[in-house]
Parts: sequence; structure tokens; C-alpha cells
Amino acid sequence: QVQLVESGGGLVQPGGSLRLSCAASGSIFSKYLMGWYRQAPGKQRELVATITTGDSTNYADSVKGRFTIARDKSKNTVYLQMNSLKPEDTAVYYCNAGGRTYGSWGQGTQVTVSS
Repeated sequence: QVQLVESGGGLVQPGGSLRLSCAASGSIFSKYLMGWYRQAPGKQRELVATITTGDSTNYADSVKGRFTIARDKSKNTVYLQMNSLKPEDTAVYYCNAGGRTYGSWGQGTQVTVSS
């Protein structure tokens, strides 16, 4: 079982930036698709970004050009750099390893974008 621990959430003003981190137990990057998802109150969990074992990335249309997913294999850590944040980005952000259906999830970190 992969263990994932997110950090880096918080309160930020519109237009600001945050960087989320996801520390994974063990060496998983050669095995798993990694991703970030988010869930706003009253809404379903949605995909934000993914990165494959070959470093190919994919983004939700709503975050393209503003968010960047990356990973540091030496630290077993995945990052989500979020720029130009909007109030609609407010949500709990979850790290995932292995895909939405059968993968492992972190506990989530709250991101609030508000003035």
C-alpha cells in the first residue's frame, strides 16, 4: 500500500500562488501514474493534473496554463505549482498514485482562494 502525505495548502488571495507537495512512501515513480485531484464543497472530486512514469503530463482545461505538475524522483515527491489562483480553485486537493479507481490517496490539503 502506497502512503501519500500532502502539504502546502493554505489561504491565498486571488492571483496568488501556492505549491503543493505530495511525499510518497517508497520508490513509486517507476510504477505509478501520479495525479492531483480536488473536491470543492458539494461537488464531485475532479482531476486537476496527472504525470506518467514517462513524465507526460495532462491537465484539466480549467487549470491549463496556470498549474504545473512535476516530480522529484530523488525525493519521492510530486508537486503542483499553482499560479494565478482564482476563487473557483478553492477545494481540498488530493494526491493520487495509481489512478482514480484503484489507486491510493492522501489525506488532502485545503486550498482557499479569497480576498
